[in-house]
Amino acid sequence: MTEPLRLGIAGLGTVGIGVVKIIRRHAAMLEARTGRPITISAVSARDASKDRGVSLSDYAWETDPVALAKRDDVDLLVELMGGHEGAAKDCIEAALSAGKDVVTANKALLAIHGQALAELAEEKGASLRYEAAVAGGIPVIKALSEGLAGNEITRVMGVMNGTCNYILTQMEATGQGYNALFEECGRLGYLEADPNLDVGGIDAGHKLAILAAIAFGTKPAFDDVQLEGIQRIAIEDIRAAADMGFRIKLLGVAQRTGRGLEQRMSPCLVPANSPLGQLEGGTNMIVVEGDAVEQIVLRGPGAGEGPTASAVMGDVCDITRGFKMATFGQPATNLQAAPAAQAELPAPFYLRMALQDKPGTLAKVTAVLGECGISIDRMRQYSHDEPSAPVLIVTHKTSRASIDQALEQLQASDAVSMAPVAIRIENL
Repeated sequence: MTEPLRLGIAGLGTVGIGVVKIIRRHAAMLEARTGRPITISAVSARDASKDRGVSLSDYAWETDPVALAKRDDVDLLVELMGGHEGAAKDCIEAALSAGKDVVTANKALLAIHGQALAELAEEKGASLRYEAAVAGGIPVIKALSEGLAGNEITRVMGVMNGTCNYILTQMEATGQGYNALFEECGRLGYLEADPNLDVGGIDAGHKLAILAAIAFGTKPAFDDVQLEGIQRIAIEDIRAAADMGFRIKLLGVAQRTGRGLEQRMSPCLVPANSPLGQLEGGTNMIVVEGDAVEQIVLRGPGAGEGPTASAVMGDVCDITRGFKMATFGQPATNLQAAPAAQAELPAPFYLRMALQDKPGTLAKVTAVLGECGISIDRMRQYSHDEPSAPVLIVTHKTSRASIDQALEQLQASDAVSMAPVAIRIENL
């Protein structure tokens, strides 16, 4: 009889328990599909007495995840604790150093320490797999590294944080402001322990850094990702964007340009009738563009017990079959440190401003934009009772530097009654 692949699971939260359930529920199916039984030898978490809704009495218990990684009856470590330092990093390094394969959902660890871990894995002949680290149940890592391996990737973009997408779509659907929906997400348990990881774009930025490394053959470089969260998006922007045929998304974009590798995670306007524009609630979507395939769209649940555990098991099954692959799609020693783009590619921008309601004000605005090399594509002014007049402008393609220069001059003038808002419009 073929020897089983024996797992050690470090971390028994929502995803860890989801993995246990899949292995118990589908043991025969997994063996049929991989040609080898998959079993659990031992587990590790802080509290052994906690009721997790499933019996763990069949498995040995380790309080120290490093000890779990070193056990003789563990062939593959599944790390589901999270955190880019401390126990998670230590147990993965211990497993790889012993030549054991590792499956993880730890996006922060890979975005920050992925290069060093990839080099260690390949030096020891071990696999380091992480489908669950990006976009939950969507198999985007496999798509980029395997299915699209014959393409030169030109751009990767997408909505990679379900909490932010939930807040933005609910703002439009309910008319509530950001603060009210942020509090609702806290009550529903949608936010990380540090909420800024979600709403500040950090969580999604980790995922973008990983995708960029695979897509462009570069070392993961989270420090080069330009981050802007959704905290400043007002209900007025949601309504105005909708009125002009757009929706606002926290959008990650990675693309190689003549200026270097551009990686940014920021609120953007996208056409309301585009796949990204139609994305609702907590769903994730990744768009990949390549020279041969042109454009593909991957959509699905970005988090949760079932979807994330499903992604973990996809990696476990590949390793059980004996499938080996370099961590980021090619040997880690071949990966280059790409220079970070110092400026974004030009794009149209949405501008919202409240103008002083007096003669000549609009002429001053257009003059400032013209002086900064910004051409107006369309403009809309709304009726009002307030002393200031709300005006929306969509520009032709321009640089962020030109937009910032114009905003600075406008705020220094007597033309606007409050700081203007500028949001990039992404071409899809």
